[in-house]
Amino acid sequence: MESPPVTKRVSGSPESGGSESGAEEKSCNRTRFEYFGWVYHLGTNSIGREFCHLRFLYIRGKYVMMYKRDPHENPGIKPIRRGVVGNTLMVEELGRRKVNDGDLYVLRFYNRLDEEKKGEIACATAGETRKWMEAFEQAKQQAEYELSQSSTRNRLSVEDEIDLEGRRPRVRRYAHDLKKLIRIGHGPETLLRRSSNLGKHQRTNEFMEGDAADAVEAHEWRCVRTVSGVRIFEDVSDHKPLSKTVLVKAVGVVDASPDTVFEVVLNLDRLRRYEWDSLTGDLELVDSLNGHSDVVYGSYDPRALSSQKLMCGSYRWQSKRDFIFSRQWFRGQDGTYTILQFPAIHKKRPAKSGYQRIKINPSSWEIRDLRGLSGSSGGRSLVTHMLEIDSGGWFKWKCYQSSKFEKSIPYALLNQVSGLKAYISANPALTCESSTTLVDTKTSDVSGSISEFEDAEVADEFYDAIAADSSSSSSDDEDSDAELDSKGQRVKLKNVSWAIASLALKAKKAMDASHELDPNVDPINLDSIEFCGSMQKGKGEGDSNCWTSPSGAGFKIRGKTYLKDSAKVAGGDPLLKLIAVDWFKLETSRSKVALHPKCLVQSEAGKKLPFILVVNLQVPAKPNYSLVLYYAADRPVNKNSLLGKFIDGNDAFRDSRFKLIPSIVQGYWMVKRAVGTKACLLGKAVTCYYLRQDNFLEIDVDIGSSSVARSIIGLVLGYVTSLVVDLAILIEGREEKELPEYILGTVRLNRVRLDTAVPLEN
Repeated sequence: MESPPVTKRVSGSPESGGSESGAEEKSCNRTRFEYFGWVYHLGTNSIGREFCHLRFLYIRGKYVMMYKRDPHENPGIKPIRRGVVGNTLMVEELGRRKVNDGDLYVLRFYNRLDEEKKGEIACATAGETRKWMEAFEQAKQQAEYELSQSSTRNRLSVEDEIDLEGRRPRVRRYAHDLKKLIRIGHGPETLLRRSSNLGKHQRTNEFMEGDAADAVEAHEWRCVRTVSGVRIFEDVSDHKPLSKTVLVKAVGVVDASPDTVFEVVLNLDRLRRYEWDSLTGDLELVDSLNGHSDVVYGSYDPRALSSQKLMCGSYRWQSKRDFIFSRQWFRGQDGTYTILQFPAIHKKRPAKSGYQRIKINPSSWEIRDLRGLSGSSGGRSLVTHMLEIDSGGWFKWKCYQSSKFEKSIPYALLNQVSGLKAYISANPALTCESSTTLVDTKTSDVSGSISEFEDAEVADEFYDAIAADSSSSSSDDEDSDAELDSKGQRVKLKNVSWAIASLALKAKKAMDASHELDPNVDPINLDSIEFCGSMQKGKGEGDSNCWTSPSGAGFKIRGKTYLKDSAKVAGGDPLLKLIAVDWFKLETSRSKVALHPKCLVQSEAGKKLPFILVVNLQVPAKPNYSLVLYYAADRPVNKNSLLGKFIDGNDAFRDSRFKLIPSIVQGYWMVKRAVGTKACLLGKAVTCYYLRQDNFLEIDVDIGSSSVARSIIGLVLGYVTSLVVDLAILIEGREEKELPEYILGTVRLNRVRLDTAVPLEN
């Protein structure tokens, strides 16, 4: 019988800074984290040929080892790759990639300080990549903790990045080639059966927040119908009579994990879609734009549908219709999947004889994790399908033609959630692959070799080890990867679920954060008139291409009792005052803006301020842009406060605590869905650089370092002149003494124009 990959914890080592929830920070001892399973190792060998090998990856603490076979079934086997996870390691989700007619989900590893040092692994499903990202984050926390303890034995060396194996790369003959690695039994099918599972005795996602949103949304949804356990809503907030469209959505609970639901929705296989999609089952891939977006062609026969006026526009009768749309998908730090669908045109699919080409309505899918009740088994997801339809047809149906709604195209689209719910319920195999595996904490068969590895004086960084030529391995491992059937002992499976916490937003606001600043010093007057930035400050709500600083009342932050009940409260006034905003355009992205002689920080007025926090949001585009925010304190920062520790702390601590909450106050609903309203730990999502000098700290946020962030920014820039965007920054509170949280600073950007960006001189 197969031995499923497991997560194992062995008690003994010290506890790190703590988890997202803070629930495991009470103990002074840290459990030893172990995680292992099958992955694909992607790369290029010494003669420039691409390879894709099935490998067994093992993480124990901060140490990583790669094997050709499962070491539990082959005691004494030597790893072909090994390394440590350093505190500068970054893990980026590249999305799907086609590898010899098979789709794999790719993870890229690189050094935050040197992106030339990188490597890639891949998994069969998006859920697998998520779990491996969580595992590497655990390993990184272990490395950061040991680094903070200043232990000579455990301190990572970022200078001596060498090949521990000491072997010269050798050229191998690839007799099996890539196709053999993707065949049945050795490709994604194997990885589905051998899926790597982070035990659900811990939190599903380290970044999981309690509420569905961390900013107050403007939508007001009213339920208009319930069909097969799925509710259908319309947006009734501030509806304009002359508006041509209305926003509607279907919401249902599906008894499967978000990973499973995402795979089903994204899958274009006709035989599978026929089982749940009554309208758009005939889909085929036209083009893959990148790992997070593609173009799809579809067709349908509308003879069973009578009411065509509920779509945007009416069409003369045709026997068949076809359409093209682009899809863009990504996963948030809380584990929520979002799929955006836009109408598109593609030269590979011109108009087809016998079909009428129609323009598909913009729509979105949102798949959010729901924690099951105590004692329940399997995952549960809240699935929301939202679409934009013709308002005239919608209101006419509501008033006069209720019976005809069941034969309309919007009804068929909204019913996709019902079909999805029934399809997954009828296929238990879709939900059983995520069962939790728990094992005893006895020493495993591979512990000896790992202990020997831990005692090594110098350890190679993991991105160096994974990027090396896969062909360099010991001679006794030269045979093929075919022998992968497990013959190990039976492992007991347990399903562990979590109780649903009370997540109601408290009416009270967060406590005053004045203790973060020195109370023994009189505050100075901060008048924004004394400070000048390239973007103007707005005077009223109707102003455009300007900035203002709203209160924190529109954001939800962790309350005093968050560690007990996950309750959040409305944010109060920002601790720091936004005194100026610069809007620059550059040929190449630029860091250390605060050192520029014409920067506000270098002005006479800026040098007199007690402290300035400079946030440089580097926007990837052609040309590149930088939105630079200057937040000032009216008194010196208390060195013993959380803000003081953040300012003078190390980069690892800053990465784990610096949080941003976005909110689209006004703008196109698809942009709102793309940006979301969830808090994001920026240091975990993108690469951040820090510069601490004199009276300032500069944070350079490289948005272009993440393929997902680049994709979202590309969408935002297309609508930026019609958007009103609120941003809040804060330092995450994880211990009781750090709660309640407080808003560090806010900014509202009113309909920014790209052509008003000012060039920044070298």
